[in-house]
Amino acid sequence: MDRILTNVDPWVTTMLLTLAMLAAWRVGCWRGRRLTTDADPSSKSSDAVTALLGLLLAFTFSMSLAKHEGRRQMVVTDANSIGDFYTCASLLKSPIRERLQGVIRKYVEHRLEAMRIPPANDREMEASLAEFVTQQGRMQTLVGEALEQGTPVAVPIVNTLNEVTSSHAARLAAAHDRLPPSIVILLFLTAVISVWLSGQEQGLANGKRLAPTLGFIALVCLTVLITLDLNQPRRGMITVSQEPIERVLQGMQP
Repeated sequence: MDRILTNVDPWVTTMLLTLAMLAAWRVGCWRGRRLTTDADPSSKSSDAVTALLGLLLAFTFSMSLAKHEGRRQMVVTDANSIGDFYTCASLLKSPIRERLQGVIRKYVEHRLEAMRIPPANDREMEASLAEFVTQQGRMQTLVGEALEQGTPVAVPIVNTLNEVTSSHAARLAAAHDRLPPSIVILLFLTAVISVWLSGQEQGLANGKRLAPTLGFIALVCLTVLITLDLNQPRRGMITVSQEPIERVLQGMQP
């Protein structure tokens, strides 16, 4: 289930949920018409499940939005740490200054290129992550050479390098921080059971409230679509802007 939520576009998953809810409603209507006439059509089960569905929708949407905001904040933190490191590198003596600044520029360019890798291309993404490690090693080597030469900005250059590597690790952790599959499964089951009970009540009452039911299903599925979209940082309509990183690259003069 976790791979499905990660590797399948949100609209596909939402469409499957829509079809499942419509099928459950039709089955509920069919079963309700075949129940005994003395059955209680005003059962509170449907209201209870619908209330639970509302809580789960609010809970999962809030979680997805918080994770999305966390990823957005990580981009800002990453841009700030790279900018500070580049500023400290400009205070080093030549030729280490030019060499280190060149590596930092390539690091930023590679970060922007990594965000353009198709979501389904896991092999290319793994190679991109390995390249980040290689570039960080080059930065560390150049900083070590600067320290051996007795640079007066030893503490700032080391601290800013640590911030760059730490922000990179934090961005990776934020990118892999998704909704637990068990919560999504529970949400889907509750949505299907809710419309099934609603259809059963309508069948008991010998009537179909088509428009309200379709409206309810549409609102639930739209909310689920946005929730799943927020939960997948590299897919869908809602993505994290890379503008802070782009601005940092624009400020780096070759």
